[in-house]
Amino acid sequence: MGLPRTRKSSGGHLLCGSLLCGYLLAAFVLNAAAQTRVFDADEVAAVRQLIHAGQIAQAEARLKPFDPSEPLVGYLRGLARYHADDHLTAIELLLPVAPRLKGGSLERREAEQVLGLSLYGAGRLPESLPYLEATRAWAPENIELHYFLGLAYLQTGKIDKARGALAVTFGLRPEEAGAYLMTAQMLIRLNLVEAAAEELTRALQKDPALPNARFLLGQMALFRGRLDESEKWSRAELQVNPGNAMAWQQLGDVFIRKTQWDDAIPMLQRSLWINPFYSGPYILLGQAYVKKGQPAMAEGMLRRAIQYDPNNRTAHYVLATLLQQLGRHAEAKAEFAIAEKLQGQPGR
Repeated sequence: MGLPRTRKSSGGHLLCGSLLCGYLLAAFVLNAAAQTRVFDADEVAAVRQLIHAGQIAQAEARLKPFDPSEPLVGYLRGLARYHADDHLTAIELLLPVAPRLKGGSLERREAEQVLGLSLYGAGRLPESLPYLEATRAWAPENIELHYFLGLAYLQTGKIDKARGALAVTFGLRPEEAGAYLMTAQMLIRLNLVEAAAEELTRALQKDPALPNARFLLGQMALFRGRLDESEKWSRAELQVNPGNAMAWQQLGDVFIRKTQWDDAIPMLQRSLWINPFYSGPYILLGQAYVKKGQPAMAEGMLRRAIQYDPNNRTAHYVLATLLQQLGRHAEAKAEFAIAEKLQGQPGR
């Protein structure tokens, strides 16, 4: 038996049969009831639990019957999108509902925290700050929060505020030398080298014996090709911290760039005697031994570098060049192929 046919009223409007009208009315009532249903605390907790368990599809399916304009529904939809790494949609959903959530509630706090992190991840740093700061008010010991807050401050030129946030991250007092040092390291990561140099200078004013500050100043000088300045800072670092393997390598690198092979080799050997598992000094030693006409030593150093870092393109390329010079063309071709494959990979 099929559905009843529709008929027209005398005015020409379509009318439905009683059974069909009953179906439609029931569907309308149920849909309207679902769309106007308000979340209770148990429902919110259940959906949030699904989201935090990584069951995003199930959580979003459970949200579908509810009115999307309801603040708690919008909050949970935004939370689900954040945990699905869809930060732009999370921002779009949370921005209008966060102010409508009850102040001080778990939902309001979580919405603000997610908004701050999502805005930061989207590169909207000035917008992220108020939400990250609001989160700090109720999570003053959260080191991850302070880390992102510190980075946001750095990238918006608020160095003093950044130092305070990063001090919490690394368990320091904001005015101690170590806080200035850590702030400088974050600035170097962001390629804000002039600001980093200022922080390091202030760190050394507070503690002239502070380890690693002079090394970082030497590192920045080396990157900018200021070899004499880098040598000065690297030697100064080794005066206060002779066990710094990276400082010995940095000094060896300075001499490599100055083509002072005999000066470079003992510096690099000292670096390896402190930390024999890092590929950098082996590569530099390989280059130095090539220039000194000691191919066997050079090959040994380069193969050791590859042993500790198989995906280091520079090591493969320098070894390929050496093998080619030695007439070992098949081996050289294989190393060149590896180097080419590694071309353009991050950190290579």
